[in-house]
Amino acid sequence: MTDGTHPGLFVTLDGMAGAGKTTTSRLLGPYLRDRGYQVHITAEPTHGEPGELARHKTDLYQGHALACLIAADRYHHLATEIRPRVQQGEIVLCDRYVASSYVLQQMDGVPLPFIECLNGHSDRPDLAVMLLTDAAEAAARVAARGAHDRFQVGISTSRIEARMYREAASYLAGRGVPVLTIDTTRRDPRGVVEQVAERIAERITENTQGASGQEATA
Repeated sequence: MTDGTHPGLFVTLDGMAGAGKTTTSRLLGPYLRDRGYQVHITAEPTHGEPGELARHKTDLYQGHALACLIAADRYHHLATEIRPRVQQGEIVLCDRYVASSYVLQQMDGVPLPFIECLNGHSDRPDLAVMLLTDAAEAAARVAARGAHDRFQVGISTSRIEARMYREAASYLAGRGVPVLTIDTTRRDPRGVVEQVAERIAERITENTQGASGQEATA
């Protein structure tokens, strides 16, 4: 709540192109604010210098070089924006984070161990939301809006993304990250937002209770 009685929360939103990440992020902020939460919406790559290069120069920077740019942007983002906001008790919602690196950088030919090494000191999300959808539906949505980068090239890409984001969800969960996976194929955006908001409220309660328990044993 806005009185700062709960610890901040770091929530990441990843998933397939066309699964509704941008729509969910756009709707979720006002939905949570209407319920009394302080919310900060952000995204990766950021609009800082490394982020702008990573966002708009994917034809120039590829493979290991692009992975390094994205990681550099991420660490700067954590230090200057995400951590300070979380420490102030805000819910920070980040559109794309490490899960997207696991998928897109591997699709770009970068081995997973290299990606893990680059991102090994990045902050663990309090909740990682993963949005998936039917591959044909995702490809149709991307075609209708226009591809944003060279990674979006039709239904074959959507099928690869679907598989790899499921693998990323399992990978994160296996390392203790709370993961919420939602299939948006036949879900109304409002329903997706409500489900994410419910899980965020649960995580806040869990973190608050955990903090209270630590104080009691101190």
